[in-house]
Amino acid sequence: MSRKQAAVWAVTLLLSIGLLAAGVSAFRDRNYMMISMMIACLSCVPFYFSYEKKSGSTRRTVILAVMVTMAVAGRLIFGMIPNFKPVAAIVTVTGVYMGASAGFLAGSLAALLSNLFFGQGPWTPFQMAAWGLIGFFAGLPFLKEFLKKAPGYVLYGLFAAVFYSGVMNLWAALSIDSSFSWKAYGAAAVASLPTLAVYGVSNIVFLWLLSAPVGKKLDRIAKKHGIF
Repeated sequence: MSRKQAAVWAVTLLLSIGLLAAGVSAFRDRNYMMISMMIACLSCVPFYFSYEKKSGSTRRTVILAVMVTMAVAGRLIFGMIPNFKPVAAIVTVTGVYMGASAGFLAGSLAALLSNLFFGQGPWTPFQMAAWGLIGFFAGLPFLKEFLKKAPGYVLYGLFAAVFYSGVMNLWAALSIDSSFSWKAYGAAAVASLPTLAVYGVSNIVFLWLLSAPVGKKLDRIAKKHGIF
């Protein structure tokens, strides 16, 4: 990642956090969809910026669309099983094999689009940020190779569960009276422990099932077309 790309990412993440903070006071007026769309637009910027001087942009966009579709479809297919979803795993694989920008965009769009079926609400921007950052972290250069092996994706699956739960607990604490307190956050964290356990198991299971087969296909595409 070049300095220019790092600067774009820093600005994007800071603006996303700012939007989340500003949106807390706006959620009671049902302006969360505006916040969600702004975060979705922001998440596109680093993705397209990272490919501005490379060939194969159309192929990358099509492949990314396929990964987002897989994440949305996976969440729908497993909709009857509470909290047992492949979204974090698919977003992680996207980040590992397509890069941090693609991982963030896949996570944020998967949350926004799947909530068209599961229901939009003030939690949507937090889900977008959580899954987006899970994809982003997975695409960091120093983690990529580690996450392609079983010990790596098992540990990352657990991390992703804790991280996602932590972000959603933040929304739960803020939703009480639009202000943060450690007492409310602690209560939300304790209440979410059973859900956290299911998150962790589902992430590991789906990474175990998807990491190698999907990763090999993405690797083959990358070598054949010289992209990613």
